[in-house]
Amino acid sequence: MADADQDWHAWHERYDEPGSQLARRLAVVQDRITRALDAAPPGDIRVLSMCAGQGRDLLGALEGHPRRADVDGLLVELDPRNTSAAREHAKELGLRRIRVVTGDASQTDQYFSHAPADLVLACGVFGNITSEDIRRTIGHCAALCRAGGTVVWTRHRHEPDLVPSICDWFAQSGFTLEFVTEPGDFGVGVHRRTGRARRLLPGATMFNFIGGRNLTMAERGCG
Repeated sequence: MADADQDWHAWHERYDEPGSQLARRLAVVQDRITRALDAAPPGDIRVLSMCAGQGRDLLGALEGHPRRADVDGLLVELDPRNTSAAREHAKELGLRRIRVVTGDASQTDQYFSHAPADLVLACGVFGNITSEDIRRTIGHCAALCRAGGTVVWTRHRHEPDLVPSICDWFAQSGFTLEFVTEPGDFGVGVHRRTGRARRLLPGATMFNFIGGRNLTMAERGCG
């Protein structure tokens, strides 16, 4: 059940409000993407972003970055208005290797061209799906992300605060924690893939994007 009442194009306007939660979270995410790009070995850097929205996290981090030409990126987003904005932004920045797909980001088939990737972005996902689906998606991240690669993810810190559990689930799936924000109004985490390689399963559904406003307390992990 998608959140039909939420205008996900207008939702992005809050990124432009100085000091807003989304603006502050975006700054942290972009900083962590920049650090991952800085640490990447020479050569191509494959990046995939699920529920990418307008791609502000990756595209903002690439603007002016010395490795921008090395990034071979795949952004998957369902809202065609957001994908149109992402394509236009990438074009303005001269990022010719950024591919933006209008499609269902929950489907593993979307990612075979770029998996396993050096950098996987799951930003704006975990706050809109059930705890069971979060755990399932993390399991698939073990195949989406190459050995030594990085996953950057976000999740709100409202009750129930699932950030500690998310860190545990990443550890159980063969990831090592590199960074997580202190408790506050939002959470940003970074995990590095240290476990053995896994095969990406074709035709699998990782999650059902319900939308944060539609999640019941039970679906959020309280039941």
